[in-house]
Order: sequence, then structure tokens, then C-alpha cells
Amino acid sequence: MAMTPRQFEARYEPAWLELERGLNALDAGRRRRKIRPAETGANELPTGARVAQLYRQCCEHLALARERAYPVHLVARLETLTARAHQRIYRRHDVGLAAFRHLVLYKAPAAVRALRWHLLVATLVFVLPTVVVGVATWLDPHFVLTVVDARQVHDFDGMYGQQAGERLGRTSGDDWTMFGFYIMNNVGIAFRCFAAGLALGVGSLFMVGYNGLLAGAVAGFLVTRGDSERFFSFVVTHSAFELTAIVLSGAAGLKLGHAMLAPGRLTRTQALMRAARETSPVVFCFTVMLFVAAGIEAFWSSAAWIAPGVKYAVGGCCWALVLAYLGLQGKGHDAAVLEARAR
Repeated sequence: MAMTPRQFEARYEPAWLELERGLNALDAGRRRRKIRPAETGANELPTGARVAQLYRQCCEHLALARERAYPVHLVARLETLTARAHQRIYRRHDVGLAAFRHLVLYKAPAAVRALRWHLLVATLVFVLPTVVVGVATWLDPHFVLTVVDARQVHDFDGMYGQQAGERLGRTSGDDWTMFGFYIMNNVGIAFRCFAAGLALGVGSLFMVGYNGLLAGAVAGFLVTRGDSERFFSFVVTHSAFELTAIVLSGAAGLKLGHAMLAPGRLTRTQALMRAARETSPVVFCFTVMLFVAAGIEAFWSSAAWIAPGVKYAVGGCCWALVLAYLGLQGKGHDAAVLEARAR
């Protein structure tokens, strides 16, 4: 049973008062002063470390107070306290390399994890059509023509068949030309997936699903042609970044659509602005991933002289790196980072 506002305040107020004392001490410049631990019996910690710990707790308390619709004065008190703590703790990270480091190590992966339900939907919308169409094309090669036309099928055969020569995945162009092409093409796809979320999220679902259909059709067709090794060794490395970026862009677009469909106590404009602010680190994340994917695709994936086994090994490492970064990096800082970002 949820606590009443009075019980909630009585239980957590000692920590709030301790945080206020710590902020006062930092503002006064008494950096070596120790703050008396809250009544939890915690060990005495240096002021800065203890304030950071209390700040994260206070962010969690604020989230609970908002979720349970506690009185306005209680929510306002916590908002003021967390805002003050955030300004004190992160004021050196507002600009420059420190801000960039904080974005890469904490904000971006935390923002991705905050979209876990949107990310799950986007992943299913991409993976299920890929598998279904891939199997259907494998069983009946002519099924590929229901997704792409004959000219595109011919192009795929030329890019991944035996006639592709020493450069897979392309019919012409040098490495630098293709690097620029991949950037323009992949970034365009991802931002269409993201921006299409403004159509109440339906647009993002359509764009992500269509890319899944296309991937499945190409894979199934090339497997039937006997070019599976050439195709999968080509895509395995850069797909860790490219496919993840497409799914992330779709999840971010769904967040925009969700905000418009269910704005809660906010107006739709306010909800949309808040969703855009919350997804901005995700946009940064998938944009960087697409640049990395373009570089790998242009200079590594297309090199037919590299043994497939080597590409599979490197590709496996890239997938592990991407999943570890998004799932584990800075996980202990999620509550503080997301609450600070939401304000």
C-alpha cells in the first residue's frame, strides 16, 4: 500500500535536510567538512560523494512524488532541492569536453535504457518482418519481388554475387565516395524513422517495419543464390551499429508519438517538447553509430580479401560492444541523469 504524503515526508525528510546541509557546506566552500550521515546508519563520507549519493536518492523521491500525485508543495520542494543539487554537482560539465564526456558515458546510454518499452516494440517491429520475409523468400525465391522490383534484385545480385569482385556491397565507387554515400543514405533512413513518429508513432513503426521487410527479402534471396557467406560476412560488422541505430531511431520516434497520444497532465505541445528533450541524447547516440557504421562499411565490410571468419569475429566483438554500452555503461547513474535531463 502506498504511503500517504505525510508518511512519505516523515520517512525521507532527514535525507532531504542532510542534502540541504551538504549543499550549504559546498556553497560556503567548506569542502573538507563532513556531513553527518542520515539516520540510515551510513558511514561518514566526504561531502562531495555524500551529496551526490543523496542527490540520486532525492531524484528517486521526486519521481515517486510525481507518480503518486502528492501535494504540490511537496513536489515543489523536491524539485527545488534536486535542481539546486544538479546545478552544484554538474555545473562544471555544462560546456566543453566535460559535457561531451558526460553525454557519451552517462546521458546517452541512460536515455536509451529509459526507452526500454519503446525499444522493445521497435525491435519486434524490425525483427519479426525480417525473419518472416527472410524465410518466405528462402522457401520461394520469387517472393522477393513482392518487396523489391526486378532491377533492385539484379543490383543485389551484382553487389554480393561472384561478379562483385574485390569490393562487396557496391557496384561502383571508391571507398571515400561510398563512405559519403553511406552516411547520407543511412542518416536519412534513421531520421525519417525518428521524424515519422510525429504521425502518432505510426510512421516510425511503418519505417522500421519496412526496413525489416527489405533486410529479410535481401537476406533470403541471397541465401537461395548461394551467396550467404559473402552477404553475411559483409553485413555482420557494420550492422551492429547500423541496425541498432535504425531501431533506436524508431524507438525515439515512438516516444514522440506516445507523448502526443498520451500527454498526461501536460498539453500536447508541452509533452512533445519534453519527449524531444528526453530523446535528444538518443538522437546523438544513433547519429554517431551511423557514422561509425558508414566508416566500417566503406573500408572494412566491402573488402573481399578479408577472410569471412575474421569478419565474423570482429562483428561479434562489435555486437558485444554495442550491447554492453547501451545496457551497462553508467547504469548506476541512471536515476540522477534522467531526472536532471527531464527538468
